[in-house]
Amino acid sequence: MACGPTLRPLRAARFRRNRNRPSVESLAARIAELVAERQALRESGSPPAAIERNRVQLVRAQWELAHALIDEHLAEAPAQTAA
Repeated sequence: MACGPTLRPLRAARFRRNRNRPSVESLAARIAELVAERQALRESGSPPAAIERNRVQLVRAQWELAHALIDEHLAEAPAQTAA
């Protein structure tokens, strides 16, 4: 057994996929909400920390959307080749 320091995860925790994967449609709606929130934060002169939190949420949602789209299209590929 190794007695050295524990290895850090390969991916940052914020970029791990959720077990309950939301649909493409719900992720697109979430991104639209975050964009509207970001615009409101900027217009109201919110502190940079609030804008940064919104940015991280937006990046996370976009990342999840990209992977949801990949999963959706990969699931369609075998069905198309079998036909």
